[in-house]
Amino acid sequence: MPARTRSRSHPSAASSSDSVEIRLPWWSVALPAVAFVVLFLLMADPGQAHAATDDPTVGRILEHIHLTLGR
Repeated sequence: MPARTRSRSHPSAASSSDSVEIRLPWWSVALPAVAFVVLFLLMADPGQAHAATDDPTVGRILEHIHLTLGR
């Protein structure tokens, strides 16, 4: 049995221009932003991670980013 699809027709919008309007729910922007901030904070505090002390490269990169953004 085929599934029914809902179609929205806006005759005034279709006749006036060929633009497409995309509306996103608030969480489709908020969740990736929160995930990015959480992952960045986990990377930005390498003192908490004991395994990160063996590789100073990550610390140098984060320090460079911190100094660059801190101007």
